[in-house]
Amino acid sequence: LTLVSLLTALLAAVAIAMAAHRYTRRHLDACAAMRCLGASQRTLRTLFVLEFAGLGLVGGVAGVALGYAGHLALLAWLGNLIDVVLPQPGPLPVLEGIAAGLVLLLGFALPPLLPLTRVPPVRVLRREWGDEGRAAWAAYGVGIALFAGLLVIAAGELKLGGIVAGGFAIGLLVFAGVARAALWCAARVARSGRLSGQARAGVGWRYALASLERRPGASALQITALAIGLMCLLLIAMTRNDLVEGWRKSTPPDAPNEFLIDIQPDQRDAVAAWLRSHGIAGAAGSDLQPMVRGRLISINGKPVNPDSYKSEDARRLVDREFNLSYTTKLPDDNRIEAGTWYGDAATPQLSIEQGLAKLINVKPGDVLKFDVTGLEVTAPVTSVRKLDWGSFKVNFFVLMPPELLRDFPATYITSFHLPPGQRQVVDGLVARYPNVTAIDIAPILAQIERVLEQVIGAVQFLFLFTLAAGVLVLYAALAGTRDERMRESALLRALGASHQQVRAVQVAEFVSVGALAGLMAAIGAQAVGSVLATHVFLFYLPFDPWLLPAGIAAGVVCAGVGGWISLRHVLARPALQSLRDA
Repeated sequence: LTLVSLLTALLAAVAIAMAAHRYTRRHLDACAAMRCLGASQRTLRTLFVLEFAGLGLVGGVAGVALGYAGHLALLAWLGNLIDVVLPQPGPLPVLEGIAAGLVLLLGFALPPLLPLTRVPPVRVLRREWGDEGRAAWAAYGVGIALFAGLLVIAAGELKLGGIVAGGFAIGLLVFAGVARAALWCAARVARSGRLSGQARAGVGWRYALASLERRPGASALQITALAIGLMCLLLIAMTRNDLVEGWRKSTPPDAPNEFLIDIQPDQRDAVAAWLRSHGIAGAAGSDLQPMVRGRLISINGKPVNPDSYKSEDARRLVDREFNLSYTTKLPDDNRIEAGTWYGDAATPQLSIEQGLAKLINVKPGDVLKFDVTGLEVTAPVTSVRKLDWGSFKVNFFVLMPPELLRDFPATYITSFHLPPGQRQVVDGLVARYPNVTAIDIAPILAQIERVLEQVIGAVQFLFLFTLAAGVLVLYAALAGTRDERMRESALLRALGASHQQVRAVQVAEFVSVGALAGLMAAIGAQAVGSVLATHVFLFYLPFDPWLLPAGIAAGVVCAGVGGWISLRHVLARPALQSLRDA
């Protein structure tokens, strides 16, 4: 849900910046005329700030009203997930929403508008723009810094906000560089004559590529904005589908759904025999693993103090007893990430789980001391293991050789998959051994599944806002060079080009822009999605081979539809009228 809001804000920023660039180009002459009539730079700057601040306030109020309506819709959508009476929304979301809108608008609309305040009066005669560089880039720097802070605040955590902001910043730079390089290469190919066949399509492609290369800055900006917009939409689609599917696949259908704990040593063989006699055999059914309780008291001779850890998870872990176990065989779903497995060694040593090792800052070679029933057990860390917690098999944070823990009091634990309709197996076992505790996690998993389905619905609802922002980006990106394209199309018709030739040029240009933007968007979405899945959502996201063709197709369709909407009237009007309008 947070990712959806972050990407919507990103799309809004891109759309605002693109629209402001076109606004600037269309109002240069008017501002030059105002300068001729005596308006100062300060006057123009004040006018634009007031105009866009008012626009931001009106848009912010409208957005807040839409947000409250969405809030009520989400409450109805989530339904029985919320079983308490929620307090009425306060004024803070109103202020936050309006502030976010103003940051986006002023941070990304004012920088392109600054050249308007510096346009020289002589532009009325000589079509000169004036000095536009330093002030605009400085303003963009401030806007980007404010926007990055907004992303981190909206994310609620530095990791998610940093990955999204950093990923799209890198994508912006890479997309711009690739777009410029691709346009340069395409123009070289067009000029080399390789596309200079007699067919109309060859003329269309050659002229379209040359046209894109004649305005490299505007073309690269359009391709980059289109790629960023498509990247956001593809990333949301991946998050909604692949990550949810990855969660489901991480728990296989035959995963253990029943746990038995507190099995006494003299009951171990009898419990295993009971499970086997009722068809619950194999590694999960008959493998009862010992569990010894121990408290971590020192690391490398330094006493463990929960207050010395910044992470709440770390403080909670070291402040309670650990479930220790012993074995000589590395469990099937464990993998050694650092060090070596101790195997049949009789010397004191231990293997620790990767996440715990990271939380409490432990690495191979460190010496840990545990208090087990009043006795101390000391051993160095010789390996770090990565566990598959999604398997629901019995796993332990710390494993040791049997010689180190065998003499300590232990209970046994196991997990297994109980097929539907066989609940009497567990009930009979508990009736025979009342001290054994059975934990049925099937209802828990079913409830998680129901919660997940409702959350997916909420994400799909919020995706409508992202989609609307994406449409604005696509429109702004394609409209940014509409005036130049209309002028060029009118010139071609005035010079004798047929309707088919002009249409071929338009189709070739939009297909080139859309295909390149879609390809980059698909690659960027896969890269950012993989990083998010690994470091934020903690899922493995496989490479989706259909994402590349889907991205290219989406880019071509969006560019083609947008181009047709922008230029559909050009071919239907006389060339002279189009030139006058351009």
